Amino acid sequence: MNEISQTERTVTEKVRVIACGAIAREVLAVKEANGLAHIELECLPAIWHVYPERIAPALRTKIAEARADGVDRIFIGYAECGTQGEIDKICLEEGIERIGGPHCYAFFTGTEKFLAECEDEFTAFYLTDLITRQFEAFVIEPLKLDRHPELRDMVFGNYTKIVYLAQTEDPALQEKAKWAADYLKLDYEYRFTGYGDLERELVAASRPRPAA
Repeated sequence: MNEISQTERTVTEKVRVIACGAIAREVLAVKEANGLAHIELECLPAIWHVYPERIAPALRTKIAEARADGVDRIFIGYAECGTQGEIDKICLEEGIERIGGPHCYAFFTGTEKFLAECEDEFTAFYLTDLITRQFEAFVIEPLKLDRHPELRDMVFGNYTKIVYLAQTEDPALQEKAKWAADYLKLDYEYRFTGYGDLERELVAASRPRPAA
């Protein structure tokens, strides 16, 4: 009996999730819903969604800081996110894991489902809660559409619709997403995804490890 107890004994350690600020709300919601008090979250700026070349160097710095703090378990709260393999390179070197999939649109939908659907949706422009909430900062201002509205048709002329992949059922955000579709002169489609693969992967990454 004592031998079985010793084998099954587990140790709960702090898990530092180094994540994109664009999914901070969602990580915290998953943490609360699943009682993952041992997760600590550190975020890089959400706006780097449009500057992916900044992500990998900053991740290296944050991982080094975590190691210096004595953190044993680190999880990267990014998918590939346009870094051209740099995040995967870091994960391989450091022996840590990241969220699966190419980007947040995929893991919120469920990566396998998204990749199957997107073959027939290559003219869709996707929004999440965060991008909908900050549509001006993430889309209009970086593309200078507010100052040069003529660029709208140049940039979005080959898109046919906006697909709002919603993590929460928020009527105000749904209205904002419809407004965004009207602004870009695109059709509108709403899909509730919840947290998709993010919840499953965070829960798996934070499971207690067997004691030595």
